[in-house]
Amino acid sequence: MKKQDVIDFFGTQAAVAEALTTAGYRISQPAVSKWGELVPEIQALRLSKISGGALVFDESVYLASESAA
Repeated sequence: MKKQDVIDFFGTQAAVAEALTTAGYRISQPAVSKWGELVPEIQALRLSKISGGALVFDESVYLASESAA
């Protein structure tokens, strides 16, 4: 899941942090700003859940990035 797709969905980094926090996954806007191009895997899973699947978690993206590391 790409960070820019998440920001486009929620509107701002602050709104991303607020959505996660409201869902019970406490995170700050500065933490969101530190994400790279790819949203951390656990956050991607959470975002997929709270977006009702509108943001799609694709496990193969994360498996591919682990292989490249």
